[in-house]
Amino acid sequence: MLGLSSPATLRVEILDSQNETWFKLEFEKVALKRRMVRNFQPKLVPKEKVSRILSLALHAPSAGFSQGWAFVVVQDANLRKQIGDLQGEADFYAGKRFHKFVSEAPVLIVACASEKMYHDRYREPDKLKDDGTEIDWPTPYWHFDIGCACMLIFLAAVDEGLASAFTGVFRVQEMKKLLSIPDHFHPVGVISIGYGAKDIKSPSLKRGRRTIEQVVHYERW
Repeated sequence: MLGLSSPATLRVEILDSQNETWFKLEFEKVALKRRMVRNFQPKLVPKEKVSRILSLALHAPSAGFSQGWAFVVVQDANLRKQIGDLQGEADFYAGKRFHKFVSEAPVLIVACASEKMYHDRYREPDKLKDDGTEIDWPTPYWHFDIGCACMLIFLAAVDEGLASAFTGVFRVQEMKKLLSIPDHFHPVGVISIGYGAKDIKSPSLKRGRRTIEQVVHYERW
């Protein structure tokens, strides 16, 4: 259940299945707990959790309410192994520094975006320019929107007591063929979801997080 305890603080009520009591987790804690976890327990994830996660993803913003996203949920072990191969598990991730966090995650969500759905939406009468043509697209907002949906998946996974990781899709045509993804959808990335296990953190974290003073500018840059 979601409820607003105040205009500034979002609190999420979560059922503790062991003692049937409710406790509240502040949104801030959910956001701060989120990180890329690159190892998972073999424990299966209940379908209800996956369904709740994806239901929340559908509440991401989208230009013109185009909702040009789609998600392929993969739980079959053989198919997860094939996706892991496409994602470079053998020749990069597990081979160099990480566990096989793609194929060994009990749930994979392949996030896809359709540019076509945005063009179709913005050719509808209420979105056309005064001269009757489609707007110019200075930014590919279908990419922005699928990113928003993925972030909701990451946060929802934490809310469900799960961990997640993301790998970008580089072998696009192979992935589309493997999962029978329609031509106008582009597989952006694979989200691994499961119960987290001790993992090897990315060495990139040694770079440190940029400070708010470095990235936030008021009034002007």
